[in-house]
Amino acid sequence: MIDTAQSSSAGAVQIAALEVSSASASIEPVDIAVPVIAANAVAPAATDTSLASSSVASSIPASSSTAAASVEAANVSSISSDFAAVNSSISSPLDSEASISGDGVMESVEPLSLSKFILDTEVKPGTSVRLTWNSETAVGGFSEETPILVVNGSTPGKTLCLTGAVHGDELNGIEMVRRVVFDIDPKKLTGTVIGVPVANIMGFRRNSRYLPDRRDWNRYFPGNTHGSSASRLAHSFFTKIIMHCDSLVDLHTGSFHRTNLPQLRADLADENVARLAQNFGAIAVLNGRGNPNSLRAAAVRAGIPTVTLEAGEPMAMQREVVEEGVKAINTLLAKTGMYGKQQRWNRIAPVYYRSAWVRANQSGILFSKATLGQRVKEEDILGTVTDPITNARTTIRSPYNGRIIGMALDQVVLPGFAAYHIGIQTPEAILIEESQMNEGMLEEDEEDGDDSGLDDSDEMGEPETGVSQAQDRMADE
Repeated sequence: MIDTAQSSSAGAVQIAALEVSSASASIEPVDIAVPVIAANAVAPAATDTSLASSSVASSIPASSSTAAASVEAANVSSISSDFAAVNSSISSPLDSEASISGDGVMESVEPLSLSKFILDTEVKPGTSVRLTWNSETAVGGFSEETPILVVNGSTPGKTLCLTGAVHGDELNGIEMVRRVVFDIDPKKLTGTVIGVPVANIMGFRRNSRYLPDRRDWNRYFPGNTHGSSASRLAHSFFTKIIMHCDSLVDLHTGSFHRTNLPQLRADLADENVARLAQNFGAIAVLNGRGNPNSLRAAAVRAGIPTVTLEAGEPMAMQREVVEEGVKAINTLLAKTGMYGKQQRWNRIAPVYYRSAWVRANQSGILFSKATLGQRVKEEDILGTVTDPITNARTTIRSPYNGRIIGMALDQVVLPGFAAYHIGIQTPEAILIEESQMNEGMLEEDEEDGDDSGLDDSDEMGEPETGVSQAQDRMADE
């Protein structure tokens, strides 16, 4: 209905503009006020504008109208120019306050705002609501009602979606969504923010990464209506929530007693995804497509630019990690013009086009010497593995120059266990990052962010300790 009304309004105004410009080509100048009409004016406005144009035309003498008709054929280019000028005013911003009444008098009107419709519910401009996604059609009586937070700004714009806890044991993202969404004043927001703090609420209630059927939900998107329960849930969530969004940030942590430096996972080969990733400030970016059946990859295929924000470890609420994630998301909102003020100075995010896991070659207890985020050189000691029975000890050394963007917590490990995730930068990227560290940036910009990725050898490796190959390669996403 809204699109039809907009089209009718624009068409009526254009016809009126053509009549005015045709007449003015052959008569003495007349002071005719051509109002600026918002492109999204509703249908009644189109009727009023048509009446106004009829009034203007009837006020011009008949002889002038005949002359205008003869000049019109000879001055097509002039008319086209006038027509383009009026069209330019028609496509003015939505906050235009000029209108015209039925008697041709200029009037002030309220800026036009549009409601957001999601889950069969209208969310009016300048309001915040809590909705519920019910997956009963997907899994029957085992379904859970999942809260969906929607903030619709007073000014129309793009829709950003934030999803947390697609893996039910990843808690940091839940708190990030809460802080971002509840700190937004809808009166000052441009566009819409949809927040899903706990997407996998069935796994969350069980303190589990997985769905009740032990499936990893982030391996079944976009899903279908005839597959497993995980696939059906994915299809319902994807069609009812994700497809309403213009961009998506999927929030994750490390998995299986691992932790990640705050970082973005993004397919930088996709121009729209790369543009989205540039708006998060100094947080590190790891290039990669991710698992093809992940929420991120499915959304990108559907034309929705998406990144994964990895931060911290599972089964823990880490205050500093949460603050870094919130800062990155708020930077995104500011840089895209949705909410808040953009900082004047921002570092260039370190980008890692390659990364690799360093593995343990002996079973025993892992004790790390290196720390998360530390820059390491080839042959630097990362940690040791000690056999508690024989006391035999092996040392794990870095085979690369890079930065530790993810690592295992101290624990019992088996041979082949992925212990340290090292982001490997190009020489040019290293020079940029080092120069920024020495420039004395603002105190709030002192954190370098992080990076992450995996090399091709991980994709070919054997699964470790019962974990799927995809989890070993992208252990957290």
